[in-house]
Amino acid sequence: MHASLRRLIVKVLCGLLLLASTASLAQDQPPLRIGIIGTGAMGSALARLWVEAGHEVMMSSRHPEQLQSLADELGERARIGTPAQAADYGDVILLTVPYGATPQVGRDHGTLMAGKVLLDAGNPRPERDGPMAEQARSLGSGLASQRFLAGTRLVKAFNAISAYRLRSEAHRDGDRLAIPLASDDEQALEVAAQLVEDAGFDPVIVGPLASAKRFDFQTGISARSLTAPQLREALGL
Repeated sequence: MHASLRRLIVKVLCGLLLLASTASLAQDQPPLRIGIIGTGAMGSALARLWVEAGHEVMMSSRHPEQLQSLADELGERARIGTPAQAADYGDVILLTVPYGATPQVGRDHGTLMAGKVLLDAGNPRPERDGPMAEQARSLGSGLASQRFLAGTRLVKAFNAISAYRLRSEAHRDGDRLAIPLASDDEQALEVAAQLVEDAGFDPVIVGPLASAKRFDFQTGISARSLTAPQLREALGL
């Protein structure tokens, strides 16, 4: 056998072994329990993607019985409950309520969420949320949410993508769409980045919570549907 052909075969075999090892490591990762507070279009889309990835979710709303048909569809890894039950259930919390409700969530469930990784997908919108949204925009939603959700391991995540894009672009061929992330907690960022990948997107860590202002709703980042290289270029990362 020609030497160059032997080298090529060795490279291919090594690559296959590496892929097998990576897959084995991924399979060894235990599933996360994710409590979703506010299961509208975005929460439902992410619940589906995370259940498909092997995680366990509790979807919640003020009327959890309205989520029963979705839970039945998603199977044994999905269940329904109240916001308090979801806050208690999750190792990780996803918050997808209108931004104006964020302070109340913190007051009502802060004790249950204390010390947990919390993914905040909210966007302050003055036309919907009133004056508090103007203040949050001025400060930046990451730092504003930190005030409302003190005690959590807060990550700004999934606020720069629409529910429609979550449903239609997950695990797409070629370069995946990017999800920008911001947090002051490195381990929480690692958890968030893994959940972004599990949902079928590419995580891009922008920086600390203060940097979430760079991809808040009014910046226009969410409207551009950027890949990871494009997002890094747009933000100068």
